[in-house]
Amino acid sequence: MMVLSEPKAIEQKSMEIIEENLPGLARLPVGEREIIKRIVHTTGDISIAGLITIHPEAVEAGLKAIRNGRIIATDINMLKVGINSGRLRSFGIDVVCYISDPDVAREAKDRGLTRAMVAMERAAREAKRGIIAIGNAPTALFTLCRMIQKGEAAPALVVGTPVGFVGAGESKETLLELAIPYITLPGTRGGSAIAAAAVNALLALA
Repeated sequence: MMVLSEPKAIEQKSMEIIEENLPGLARLPVGEREIIKRIVHTTGDISIAGLITIHPEAVEAGLKAIRNGRIIATDINMLKVGINSGRLRSFGIDVVCYISDPDVAREAKDRGLTRAMVAMERAAREAKRGIIAIGNAPTALFTLCRMIQKGEAAPALVVGTPVGFVGAGESKETLLELAIPYITLPGTRGGSAIAAAAVNALLALA
């Protein structure tokens, strides 16, 4: 058995395997195809391709935000560090995440909310016409959806893939009802790695 050791060769071979197993990808627009391939590659799960839901305007909206250097906001630091820093620098993009901010922790305690909710309130206001990526906390996505509905937040694109058995599916159903571009994964499956994969795919396309 030949073992590939060069990172680019490994990635290229992985993408070839994904394309062989998912011939239907060839019929999709390039942007959607690349996002799905990147998520499948990240999860190592071919079956997840059929669950990924991409708004018809998501790719265009995401690319425009990136090329204009708009802020990217995330719900947790794990997602923030998973976004390609080199490509962020090339577009002059800042990524904000306030989940570890002491003021957020104090406010969350005082208001009886999760830190993710308070952190998202702050981050979403900064990410006007930017990208908001939520990969962990359903409460963050619920908060963002409420803010969008009330006109308190206006992102260009929402990548919403929170994970879990309490609120994750429901929060993503709420996202699907909004008149805003999104990339999501309905149901309980999700995670920060998936959200980061979607954003990284857009950065590569841009």
